[in-house]
Amino acid sequence: MADAAGGAGAVTSAAVCAALDSCDRIDEGHTAWMLVATGFVLLMTPGLAFFEAGLLRSRNSISILMQCWAGLLILSTLWYIVGYTLALGPSAGDAGIIGNLDHFFFIDVETNDAGEHINAGGIPLTVFATFQMMFAVITPLLITGAFSERVEFGAFVVFIILWSVIIYYPVCHWVWGGGWLTKLGGDENGGAVDFAGGIVIHTTAGISSLVVALVLGPRKGFDPSSTSWNTEARPHSIPLATIGAAMLWMGWFGFNAGSALTSGATPGHTLLCTHIGACTCGIVWTVMSKIEDGKPSIVASLNGAIAGLAGITPASGFITSQSSFFLGIVLGFASYYSVKLLKGRLLIDDALDVSSVHGCTGIVGSLAVGFIGDRARVTGAAGADIYGLFFGGGWHLLLWQTIAVAVAAAWAALWTWLICKFLEKTTGFRVSEEQEDEGLDAALHGETARILDMSPNALSPRKGPLTGKVAVVDQLGLDDALMPEPKEANETAVASA
Repeated sequence: MADAAGGAGAVTSAAVCAALDSCDRIDEGHTAWMLVATGFVLLMTPGLAFFEAGLLRSRNSISILMQCWAGLLILSTLWYIVGYTLALGPSAGDAGIIGNLDHFFFIDVETNDAGEHINAGGIPLTVFATFQMMFAVITPLLITGAFSERVEFGAFVVFIILWSVIIYYPVCHWVWGGGWLTKLGGDENGGAVDFAGGIVIHTTAGISSLVVALVLGPRKGFDPSSTSWNTEARPHSIPLATIGAAMLWMGWFGFNAGSALTSGATPGHTLLCTHIGACTCGIVWTVMSKIEDGKPSIVASLNGAIAGLAGITPASGFITSQSSFFLGIVLGFASYYSVKLLKGRLLIDDALDVSSVHGCTGIVGSLAVGFIGDRARVTGAAGADIYGLFFGGGWHLLLWQTIAVAVAAAWAALWTWLICKFLEKTTGFRVSEEQEDEGLDAALHGETARILDMSPNALSPRKGPLTGKVAVVDQLGLDDALMPEPKEANETAVASA
């Protein structure tokens, strides 16, 4: 029976190969790596949720988990229906502005060699399209860190849909879909490059985060001077944030190394650059927190590593590991002082500093390719023509990178502002003052992250303001509620919560 089953399977496989006429072009090693990389990038969305939820107040942590989880469901479906064809389908016309509808509902997105459609030879088109789906999911969700603790859930859903269709899909096509930004130097000389998303993802999401924070205004009680450097209200669970950061870091290996769309030398080198850039950037943040506060901060160190991962993304496959070491240091100082400027001086309440940790670093990393790009040393592909100013490439690549960053930032800023204003005039964007006081977990979702009081009243859905032990936990977090610090520290924390 076993032999018969095996024989039947072999016949079926042969029939499928004959029908597709492409099995000889599918590389099993490349495909296996891309399947793993896709899972890694998927892991980043719950990692982002844990990271952000841990850094927020307990009474708003469920809301950010719900936003990320719902976003995963909605944005995956949107990409399947129309996102892939608009972003990475053949251009509608010759201008390279947006993809056509040839692959609406994944029509003709089959198991044939993706190299027939895009520069991803050796892997099935289904794998390539699904890998890119994970990028389309996490990019709008980065903005949740900017408008945390003050946005209606329904408005959030409309926002991420509109933002994806109007901002992400077009910019993705311009840079990764063979669009006009890749042809700034003509068909022969190429144009802007972005290895894994510094322009397409981090620049657009970072600039949009800044715009959203300006439109919404600060959270109630926002006071950037209430703590020494970053998070105004004390994070309710730094261990949860650390777990989330670790998941993001692991996922970033698939994010960047997977963007090589192949297995072998290039993804291996890209992984190394990604890791080293994150480490040196994280060291800068850790040292700066020690210098400013007298004690090294784990929250600062986490943010520094994430900033390094974001900033190394556009350059990771185009630069040497030595360049990534020093680029990480530059990214560290740039992002750290960007927080100081935007939040400390300009008093812009980007709740979790997405505009600095992702936006600033995405811009710096994308421009850095114009200086330190050295594709020949990285891959041995001398014909790739990705050489920065410091490696004999002249000014042209830096110029193209600058144009691409400026265009992506301007497009994201304009349309994000219009989307926000549309939501304000229609569904409403910001929660009421009463809902903000109560916390979004209870007000919007009828749930709470932690309960100490096990009485029936505490276990039932809350309909009024938080009271008693639950209120203490929501304001201070479990550690402070059970093991309070000196009286002055508790009074400060309660006032900021």
